[in-house]
Amino acid sequence: MSADTRFAIAITMGDPAGIGPEIICRALDVMSPAERASTLLVGDPAIYRRAAGLLDVELVFAPLDSRAAPEGSVAVAVVEQPDGVEIPDGRISAAAGDMAFRCVKAAVELVQAGRAGVIVTAPLNKAALHAGGHHYDGHTGMLAALTGAPSSFMLLASETLSTLHVSTHVSLGEAIERVTPERIAATVRAGHAHLVALGTAAPRIAVAGLNPHCGEGGIFGDEDDRIIAPAVQSLREAGLDVEGPISADTVFYRASRGEFDLVVAQYHDQGHIPVKLIAFDTTVNVSLGLPVQRTSVDHGTAFDIAWQGRADATNLGSAIAYARRLVAGSRA
Repeated sequence: MSADTRFAIAITMGDPAGIGPEIICRALDVMSPAERASTLLVGDPAIYRRAAGLLDVELVFAPLDSRAAPEGSVAVAVVEQPDGVEIPDGRISAAAGDMAFRCVKAAVELVQAGRAGVIVTAPLNKAALHAGGHHYDGHTGMLAALTGAPSSFMLLASETLSTLHVSTHVSLGEAIERVTPERIAATVRAGHAHLVALGTAAPRIAVAGLNPHCGEGGIFGDEDDRIIAPAVQSLREAGLDVEGPISADTVFYRASRGEFDLVVAQYHDQGHIPVKLIAFDTTVNVSLGLPVQRTSVDHGTAFDIAWQGRADATNLGSAIAYARRLVAGSRA
């Protein structure tokens, strides 16, 4: 493969002690030859070969830019396991956390260099990541730091319900503090721009309330009336089709019935619970507000079943399909 090849997607290995290598190989196994040719892996070819052998799937891996790559092989941007360092299967280890970080860093550099279009991340383990010396709240915060982005937003996307979050991996107390007019407006605008890029001409966006029943006129808190409602009104005056605040105990139902294209949730669990309840196996985690595009599975490393040949790649398949939609949208 030549040095100027641009791959549609770059898939990072995730934590090598988890199910990442297995689900990647399962996903590759069902790809067409053209899809494989447009896919770049990031990680250690030896680990990918081990996963392919475990699953008894016929895959050949070749280092990126290899002049002797066999026909039909899968290109790998090599991030090797350090010599003499053991990464135990299904367990937290600093070496695995560091390797997961190095894979993401390499993928960002590849996209920034124009070698790949969209990053697709297999799951990492936050405890392993921290043990490896990389103190991020997960992929989203890591990507923001690696790209120099001032902020980022987590979208959970599914065919039935999609939610974008004002805040994610912070305490509930800090999440409430992050409910500001500026953050709400930035979140809505990021979601609007993303949906437009995917082909929705006039996205219908609902903003969930923070307090029970949106505070009931201040009885249960005044943030909805004092902060959220004015922010939504300002966005409406700017021409966006946005409604809210709408009580969280009804807004997700209304969106799932087709009334809205997107719900802006005020904090992590408010948005995650309904989406995972409705579409646990097919929800895609998408990072917005970054100079690179990234999709991911919406599950963890599953250490309890890792390297046993039992992992299901359905969710990764959804993340890959969404990434290809993003690539197609960027070329339109």
